Amino acid sequence: MLDIAGAVEAEWPDEGVAAHYGDPMREQRAMTEGQVLVDRSNRGVVTVAGPDRLTWLHSLTSQHLERLAPGVTAEALILNPQGQLEHHLTLTDDGTTVWAHVEPGTAPALVAYLNSMRFMLRVEVADVTAEFAVQTLAGPVPAEGGLVSRTNPAGSPAVIPAAARGLARAVTTGPFGIDVIVKRSAVGKLPATPAGMWAFEAARIAGRVARPGLDTDHRTLPHEVGMIESAVHLSKGCYRGQETVARIHNLGRPPRRLVFLNLDGSADRLPPHGSAIVLPDGTGPVGGVRVGFTGSAARHFELGPIGLGLIKRTVPVGATLLADGIAAAQEVVVSPDAGANVRVTLRRDAVPPPPAGRKLL
Repeated sequence: MLDIAGAVEAEWPDEGVAAHYGDPMREQRAMTEGQVLVDRSNRGVVTVAGPDRLTWLHSLTSQHLERLAPGVTAEALILNPQGQLEHHLTLTDDGTTVWAHVEPGTAPALVAYLNSMRFMLRVEVADVTAEFAVQTLAGPVPAEGGLVSRTNPAGSPAVIPAAARGLARAVTTGPFGIDVIVKRSAVGKLPATPAGMWAFEAARIAGRVARPGLDTDHRTLPHEVGMIESAVHLSKGCYRGQETVARIHNLGRPPRRLVFLNLDGSADRLPPHGSAIVLPDGTGPVGGVRVGFTGSAARHFELGPIGLGLIKRTVPVGATLLADGIAAAQEVVVSPDAGANVRVTLRRDAVPPPPAGRKLL
């Protein structure tokens, strides 16, 4: 869709698709008023076919997939042995094949890992990114379907406009609309006004939704970025990294937490990805202790400059931060107490009194 008049190509990690088509603020507003078409054809598309596909993916990922109904969307994670995030998949099953789309450039590594885990099971894994592309109908869904929720809790298939159904090979629900997987020859042909990744990313950041690879690093745990509710099934086990997920959920707190950043609008720039987030110590405009890093940042048509950051859990929730030297008020996305589901309370009536003549220290 870069051949559309006014198209400006996005920067990393979204090279190859449009950042905007000449008026990013108007595109953001249009996304709140109706459906727009966002070209996300830079995302990877992976298929898993074969009769064992769902039970096999169930055993490898954080999500309960063995009884996934056709047409229903699920988010799933693949973790390393330490429970740290390696891959995030948005997927659906069409009755014969699982279709998943993933972050740009990550499909080859995902396919290599999945193929290494095939053993004797009846599954076939393929990277079909060269043949298929993701197009997102972002914004409110037409009246026939109501609004799409992030996690599709009703377990019902996504609803798409009738005019788009002939082009869709697979459909998933996303945080802000519907992700339609189409043949690459059909890119740009869904019936909606184009909007660029600037509008989509600004809406994502304002919605406090972390993006793997931007708002995460190689040490990120699912609890730290709020992916427990959407991409982890806490009642299943036996997948790589599950022990860490269970330990944090039941006993501990993750070392870091995702925060929303209201950036100082007087600055003429945005903090770049990976730039330091500092807790000021009063020694100067940029003096202080580094407590995390900036992930995503964008200019929102209503909120102004905003961002997401990953900071130490112990940072006071009311503290003003500096993101690459830009003042930022933080809003809690992930609570400092995330995962603290078990609390030990000492019942005083259960403690025996000291022997006569002795005192408790």
